[in-house]
Amino acid sequence: VQLVESGGGSVQAGGSLRLSCTIFGYARITFSGAWFRQSPGKEREGVAYIDNYGGSVYADSVKGRFTISADNYKKILYLQMNSLKPEDTARYYCAYDLRGGLQLGGDYSYWGQGTQVTVSS
Repeated sequence: VQLVESGGGSVQAGGSLRLSCTIFGYARITFSGAWFRQSPGKEREGVAYIDNYGGSVYADSVKGRFTISADNYKKILYLQMNSLKPEDTARYYCAYDLRGGLQLGGDYSYWGQGTQVTVSS
């Protein structure tokens, strides 16, 4: 399984970006998918999670602003980010696992290389 992210970039505060994560290789009906982020000097933070039932979990810092979704047929995970803030600046990583229920604290088996998001004030 290989994950490839896209959609990062630079945006002003208040703007929007949509990240995509294409899953190449074997996939199954039951899965855990998530987005994490990490900025220099900080620990990796779980941002949003989705499972095969469409259930989702969000970090408090992004609730109401970010939306995670999945196209199970195309095997793509999305992260729609609205009302972006400078503190959202980080490298965003897609994570995927063939086990369900991992949410934001699980040990994901597959990771993408990340895509940079920079929000200026």
